[in-house]
Amino acid sequence: MTRYFFAVISILLLFPVIVNAQIRKMRPLNELINTTEPGWALVQDWIKQGSNKIEILPKDSNRADEALYQIQVTTRSPMGAIVYETGGLLVDNGWIRVLGSGHEKLDRSLPGWNKGKSYTQTGEQPSFLLIADDVLGGFFAINNGGLAMNEGIGSVFYFAPDTLEWENMEIGYSEFIRFCCSGDIVGFYEQFRWKGWQQDISRMNGNQGMSFYPFLFTKEGKDLEKVSKKPVPIDELWALQMELRQQAGH
Repeated sequence: MTRYFFAVISILLLFPVIVNAQIRKMRPLNELINTTEPGWALVQDWIKQGSNKIEILPKDSNRADEALYQIQVTTRSPMGAIVYETGGLLVDNGWIRVLGSGHEKLDRSLPGWNKGKSYTQTGEQPSFLLIADDVLGGFFAINNGGLAMNEGIGSVFYFAPDTLEWENMEIGYSEFIRFCCSGDIVGFYEQFRWKGWQQDISRMNGNQGMSFYPFLFTKEGKDLEKVSKKPVPIDELWALQMELRQQAGH
């Protein structure tokens, strides 16, 4: 599968507190909200100037407060800004879902989705941080040693359902958001869009992904026009694919 990667350009720190301690001292909400240099203005500019369709899901203030507190990232960073200012972002008609604080169309927050997957209790240092996913059951995560010990710390990795491998995109969170806004999404997914995909995903919500059978990593699953497709909860896809990856010896 051809993938279009971009140069590593760190615009802002990704999640500075997460990598510094095993159990973090939780900062109060007022210390996380940056009113002098808010990252949301930068993200809005990327969206406005971008060529890809982005739907900004409106936030619920209570959910936003709770999500920002749990993730412990300031709103000066793009990650903190998206968590605090949005319920999430739907990219290219919902093909990619960037996690925020949660919305009825994407009813899971960034910290809530990670709990039980990359960490077990609030304040614990995660070995990776899931930040987005797609309708194929592909997952985007920032590596903190759990995806690759000796490479790509702080980089976004993509879990490819056609290989069951975590692939280093060699970009940080900010560049990932810029990719969502202006990157070649068609090229990134060039082999994985079937006829009528727009109609199929329009009937899905952000808590679902498409289940394919035969699986995409099999020889029989390479032709998406011939495989069966069914929307299933994204949690089921995550659990299934992590199990299949383990069985494959990855």
